[in-house]
Amino acid sequence: MTKGETAGTAPIAVDVEAGKSYFWCACGRSKSQPFCDGSHKGTDFTPVKWTAEASGKKFFCTCKQTDNAPFCDGSHNSLTGG
Repeated sequence: MTKGETAGTAPIAVDVEAGKSYFWCACGRSKSQPFCDGSHKGTDFTPVKWTAEASGKKFFCTCKQTDNAPFCDGSHNSLTGG
């Protein structure tokens, strides 16, 4: 899978709600990070739909290099040298 443009170098913590669907930006172009705002139009990217099974805090990836989409797997550390 092709990785999107880096939108940030740290995950964004989001309080998710059980049963609610979230659409994670995979292209990195969204101004509504970490979620899709339609900026991928005209590219080969599509948002990743994820539905929360339980309410709680989740850490969504913004570097777009994760292998655990839509969540952070620490890939941003290779971008920042940390």
